[in-house]
Amino acid sequence: MVLDIGEPISSASALRKSAPYLFLGQTTSLCEACLALVPAKIIAEDDCVFLQKRCRDHGVQKTLISDDLAYWKSTRDWVKPGDRPLAVQTRTEFGCPYDCGLCADHEQHSCLAIIEVNEACNLSCPVCFADSSVKRSGHRPLAEIEQMLDVLIASEGEPDLVQISGGEPTLHPRFFEILDAAKARPIRHLMINTNGLRIAAEPAFAARLAEYMPGFEVYLQFDSLQPAALKDLRGADLSKVRIRALEALERHNISTTLVVTVKGGVNDEEIPDIVRFALDWRCVRGVTFQPIQDAGRNDGFSPGRHRTVLSQIRRRIAQAGVFALEDLIPLPCNPDQICIGYGLRNGREVTPVTSMLPRELFVAAAPNTVTFEGYPELRRRVFDLMSLSTAQSDTSERLASLLCCLPEAAVPDDIRYEHTFRVVTSQFLDRFNFDLGSVKRSCVHFVEPDGRIIPFDTYNTFYRPGAAGAAALNKARGQTR
Repeated sequence: MVLDIGEPISSASALRKSAPYLFLGQTTSLCEACLALVPAKIIAEDDCVFLQKRCRDHGVQKTLISDDLAYWKSTRDWVKPGDRPLAVQTRTEFGCPYDCGLCADHEQHSCLAIIEVNEACNLSCPVCFADSSVKRSGHRPLAEIEQMLDVLIASEGEPDLVQISGGEPTLHPRFFEILDAAKARPIRHLMINTNGLRIAAEPAFAARLAEYMPGFEVYLQFDSLQPAALKDLRGADLSKVRIRALEALERHNISTTLVVTVKGGVNDEEIPDIVRFALDWRCVRGVTFQPIQDAGRNDGFSPGRHRTVLSQIRRRIAQAGVFALEDLIPLPCNPDQICIGYGLRNGREVTPVTSMLPRELFVAAAPNTVTFEGYPELRRRVFDLMSLSTAQSDTSERLASLLCCLPEAAVPDDIRYEHTFRVVTSQFLDRFNFDLGSVKRSCVHFVEPDGRIIPFDTYNTFYRPGAAGAAALNKARGQTR
């Protein structure tokens, strides 16, 4: 058959219309109503990226996952081969995310391992993925905690970063014995995740913490500079408590990361102020922003008003004037969900590491993307530095190694951890933004007493006692048998 290109277009062809979106790909997500696995299109509209899901029982759902299409595309250029754990704990039987973990199908080891030592807390925060409160009093036995540490050692050999959490871990009656047990094992960097109440109230407590330096850090809850926002997120105005805690940590120069749970319409506009505030403190090594994850206790949460996405936080960080947008890059071990800016610090002044890279490394056609084909050793050292296992710990040695690859960079003679500053955005998955591909690359894991190591996203959604997705998990396992 020969087509006569001179023929008029048929009426049927003339009526065809282009799709109102750009189809970017396909993944598996969760129904936001029943938390069952559902197919999802990844689509772009007006520079935004959405998941368009279809549940047989609850219809079509459309959820924003990024409002910066160029940055979302650039994350694909930062993917690196996963570093597998030395051992897995479960078999691949039901399919992801129903085999946690870690099962042999998981793509990333534990960059950051969390060990929850209690459920007791001295606050009852309206936002708490662990659902801890003053009404709970349970503490894990020390022997059980040591067993959890040994499970992690078997999986990792020398874990890069271990975070002792809860509840409020500083309330554990054997808290310092827990730290001793962790320090006695081959763990490179140890953190405690705390609301800071004991640090603020007991001068001797901070002095005792200082004995665990170096290789030790305080992950300090610090959501806002405003009383109203603190009451919304924590149920109380903790402004003075936070300052007293920072003053105690500053006296001993204990490495500290400020941790901000970001809730849209509540404290998201404060992001630039918090970054600048962090630089007022010598002890603060960086700030981590975590968009609110809809898990556990989340009082009054409205997805339309309170959800924030990584790209929105990234722009807010740039408004602080410390890191430019091009300095805030995807983290190679999980580029979809984690973004980092890293630099050298001199007082309140920060020189971003990425600004030291030769300008020809940046590709004009793909903003915020770096190509390393002509610099293989630089690529290796950048990826080595920019991994979560080092992003939130002492990276001074790796930073010096990176700078030595850059002939035009002035390498300080003595780079120490206190001469660095970082800003991290860590976006966890829930029923809205769940993406099976991102789950497989998750590198933040909970260690369980039964020997399992479970990704943060699936643990809070499916595996934590009382999790919203527990029924969907049990149903799927039953259907698969």
